Amino acid sequence: MNASQTKPRRTSLREDAINLPNLLTFLRIALIPVVLWFISVGTPKAAFWAALVYGVTAVTDFLDGWLARRRGLVSVLGKFLDPLADKLLVMAVLVWMVALGTVPAWAVVLLLARELSITSLRVIAMTEGVVIAAGQGGKDKTALQMVALLCLIVHHPYELDFGFGEPFVADFNLVGLYLLYLSLIFAFTSAGEYMKLFVEAVEKKEERLRELDAAEEAARDEEGEAR
Repeated sequence: MNASQTKPRRTSLREDAINLPNLLTFLRIALIPVVLWFISVGTPKAAFWAALVYGVTAVTDFLDGWLARRRGLVSVLGKFLDPLADKLLVMAVLVWMVALGTVPAWAVVLLLARELSITSLRVIAMTEGVVIAAGQGGKDKTALQMVALLCLIVHHPYELDFGFGEPFVADFNLVGLYLLYLSLIFAFTSAGEYMKLFVEAVEKKEERLRELDAAEEAARDEEGEAR
C-alpha cells in the first residue's frame, strides 16, 4: 500500500482542541464578553473598540476555516464549534442591545426563533441521514446580520466628508436597524427554503427505502418460486 492509499490518522478530541483553527475559534468565543463590555460603556471611543474587536472575530471566523481546509485540520470538534461561535456572538450582541434599548425586542425574538428552529431542523435531518447545505438565502442573511451588527455596535452618528460636496451625518444605529430588518426577510425566506429541502430530502429517502423493500420482497418471491 503506497502513501496515497493510507488512511489519515484519527486524532483525539484533545488534539483537535489544540489545533490552530480550533484555538482561533475558542479565541472568538472568548472575545464575546470583551465586545459586550465595550458596548455597555456606551461612549463613542468604547463603541470604536467594540467594533474593532468585533472585526477581529470576523477575521478569525474566515481564518480558522481557511486554515482547517488548507492544512487538512477539519475535525468534528471544529464543525461543531465554528457555527456555534458565530451564533453565540450574534445572539449575545443582539440580546445585550435589547437590554440597552438599542434594538427592538420583537426583532431579536424573531431572529432567535428562526435560528433555533433551523438548527433543530438540521439536527433532525442528521438523525435521518440527510444533510441540509446552507443555501444562498441563508448566506445573504448571515452577511446582512454581520454588517448590521457592526453598524449597531458603532451606534453613534458620525459626520462623513469625502472631499466633494457637503459633509453628511451617517446615523450608524439607524443604518444597522434597517439592515437588521432586511436580514429578517432573508431569514424567513431562507427558512422556507430549508423546510422545502428537508421535506424533499426525507421524501426521497423514504422513496428509496420503499424501492429497496420492494426489491428485497421481489427477490424473496423469486427465491421461493425457485424452490
